[in-house]
Amino acid sequence: MPLIIPAIPNPTSGRAETPIAFINAILLGYRKYGIDSANVLALARISRAKLRNPKTRVTAAQMEIMSSVAMQELDDEALGWFSRKLPWGTYGMLCRASLTSPDLGLALKRWCRHHRLLTDDIALHFSVSKSIATFSITTNRDLGPMTEFCLVSSLRYVLGYACWAIDSNIHLQEATFPFAPPPHRDSYPLLFSGAVRFNAEHAGFSFHPQYLALPIKRDEQDLRQMLQRALPLTVLQYRRDRLLVQRVRQFFRTQLPASPTAEAVATALNMSPRTLYRQLGGENASLQQLKDEVRRDRAIALLARTRQPVKRLAQSVGFRNEKSFIRAFRLWTGQSPAAYRGAKQALD
Repeated sequence: MPLIIPAIPNPTSGRAETPIAFINAILLGYRKYGIDSANVLALARISRAKLRNPKTRVTAAQMEIMSSVAMQELDDEALGWFSRKLPWGTYGMLCRASLTSPDLGLALKRWCRHHRLLTDDIALHFSVSKSIATFSITTNRDLGPMTEFCLVSSLRYVLGYACWAIDSNIHLQEATFPFAPPPHRDSYPLLFSGAVRFNAEHAGFSFHPQYLALPIKRDEQDLRQMLQRALPLTVLQYRRDRLLVQRVRQFFRTQLPASPTAEAVATALNMSPRTLYRQLGGENASLQQLKDEVRRDRAIALLARTRQPVKRLAQSVGFRNEKSFIRAFRLWTGQSPAAYRGAKQALD
């Protein structure tokens, strides 16, 4: 069977951010199976000299070629991590088994369940509470020098698939790893958003459970197209976050009566202000609009449920004076606060 090689004219162009340690981890699989790695290194344009320098970085395209060709030449999509091979096409079947799920929550449960059929060298776990969803991995045998790359790749596989399936970036609260910070620790934020913690009990990542209710947006045709070049999902972040608007609203709710700056919002969401503005624009939203919506909803709730004077209520929703609040409330509802409260009480 001829090799399927990603059609990348010049894999060395672009930013070199992938640590050479990950390339050397792939070569461990070649040594395990006694296969010459000269062909894959030539295709990826990586010299033997670069392999000996731990500070070397390669491009995402070089990493994609290395991984794709290695999985085929070794006929093992696990690249030698496990006690038995996962033949070429295995992860495609894993993706397909979860694709018919109605939402992300069930898709992740199926991913864990079906992965058990592939290997018991590692175990995948998925748990949900009211405030957090956690995907984690435990190792059932010593993976030796392949440990880091196996755990990082396994987490990126499922995270990349999940983002692709719902067509959205999933903002992580934290990613954890059960080993000391490696020399290339600075590459981890490129793979996992949110905080990164080493020397943890297990490898895993956590995120807000609201993502679990998002529906699967892909079908079989999308899957076939994605599998032609699936690996970029493991190294590239989705830019669009379908819950970004909800996350910004929630942040404003927790900050009332304060009025956070764009910099404060961006910092809380682990992104730059520029990225925040761009992504909100892609959702046809703005910070001012979302801030006003939160203020409006809180003001309406207070007018309906309390007897607070309008002046005090204005301060409760972040206005410095009563006049500016009344003016804003008229724009939001077409009524003054007093008129709105009176109409509400009459209905009750």
